[in-house]
Amino acid sequence: MIRDITLGQYYPGDSWIHKLDPRTKIIGTFVYLIALFLVKDFWGFLIAVAGISMVVAISRVPLNFILKGLKPVFIIILFTFFINMFMTKGEVLIGWKFLEITKEGLYNAFFMGIRLVLLIIGSSILTLATKPIKLTDGIESLLGPLKRIGVPAHELAMMMTIALRFIPTLLEETDKIMKAQMARGADFESGNIFKRAKSLIPLLIPLFISAFRIAQDLAMAMEARCYSGGENRTRMTAMAYGKRDILATFGLVAFVATILLERILI
Repeated sequence: MIRDITLGQYYPGDSWIHKLDPRTKIIGTFVYLIALFLVKDFWGFLIAVAGISMVVAISRVPLNFILKGLKPVFIIILFTFFINMFMTKGEVLIGWKFLEITKEGLYNAFFMGIRLVLLIIGSSILTLATKPIKLTDGIESLLGPLKRIGVPAHELAMMMTIALRFIPTLLEETDKIMKAQMARGADFESGNIFKRAKSLIPLLIPLFISAFRIAQDLAMAMEARCYSGGENRTRMTAMAYGKRDILATFGLVAFVATILLERILI
């Protein structure tokens, strides 16, 4: 399951989505995620699914690779589904002791599950189609106006990008530790879900030690290269909005307008 986490990974490609300005992709992702919470019915979710499906197709990232990232959060999605199904009051369909499944509960549970899946896919596309360094530059540029009030835009962008960048590294390190412990007789696959979760506890200490070691190596490497923050920093490739970004912006505006019209008219 650890190998299935795709958040923070970059999928190399030369698609139209890969070539977009990172700022366009960051803004587009946030707008899409906000739009998902405006959707309340079947037709709205159909529009949202059609929109993200079009983006996935244009990005040329394999669908099975994207869906693989849903496996680690399947339990969370399932838990949210059941919470909404049993905790929502309304017309009772099935009742057993203190548990009641209502019509409204099933409705909310179904659409909440779809919303979570679309949230994860939408977020994953951003990192899968954007190199970490470009993601850093895009976040820093968008946070640039906040520098006037003392917000360390470069440092915040760097921290967020490093966190995303090292998710795959830490997952790889976890996999190595698991294999080493399995070679010594550890069992991570048998038993129920609670027993499996308990068996992962011995991984935490060596994983924390490895994380601190990686952080120290990164800090030393940055100091050796005279890294001094965002002041007077230059870029090999300057960011600039192009025709692709203008077309993508129009597409995003059309998507949001469609969502709003559907919400108002239906």
